[in-house]
Amino acid sequence: MELQLALDLVNIPEAKQVVKEVEEHIDIVEIGTPVVINEGLRAVKEIKEAFPSLKVLADLKIMDAGAYEVMKASEAGADIITVLGATDDSTIKGAVEEAKKQGVQILIDMINVKDLEQRAKEVDALGVDYICVHTGYDLQAEGESPFEQLQTIKRVVKHAKTAVAGGIKLNTLPEVVQSQPDLVIVGGGITGQQDKKAVASEMQQLVKKKVLA
Repeated sequence: MELQLALDLVNIPEAKQVVKEVEEHIDIVEIGTPVVINEGLRAVKEIKEAFPSLKVLADLKIMDAGAYEVMKASEAGADIITVLGATDDSTIKGAVEEAKKQGVQILIDMINVKDLEQRAKEVDALGVDYICVHTGYDLQAEGESPFEQLQTIKRVVKHAKTAVAGGIKLNTLPEVVQSQPDLVIVGGGITGQQDKKAVASEMQQLVKKKVLA
């Protein structure tokens, strides 16, 4: 089980500062969609160069032109690139083909997918690397959480790894870990804390302990 830090509301210098604090406790750094919008793929390139031992995920939320956008993100140094599960199969296929050429991975973000079980089965058959249940920022504000959705996709996904994102904090992480996703994605649960390093360390222990059990 891996731990991914999602960076959303930072510029490049701030991103480097946060990653520096917690790098020994995380596996993947996510350059979130707002950062890509504000800073471009340069953010991916600079974080990868600054922290070569960490994997970098570019959260492009690709909806069209799958192959082209995967190519550009991989050129910038991304190890994992996100595509929306709500897009059509041809976009996902194009992204997967290009990812294989470039030696990178595709994570399908299932945010706002209506029939989660059915779409997870379909996407799983397209050869993607990760399928992620994601309770968006706006829905979190209404009290939704991704745990039940994770159980749903765990039942049907046979090939891809599973990931979970959406408002995960230190006090809700044990519940997440019980569902055994392959990747746990945390944003404000680390970045919004006073002592980021301590919280990331505790989260890492919870995430890694379950694998050893």
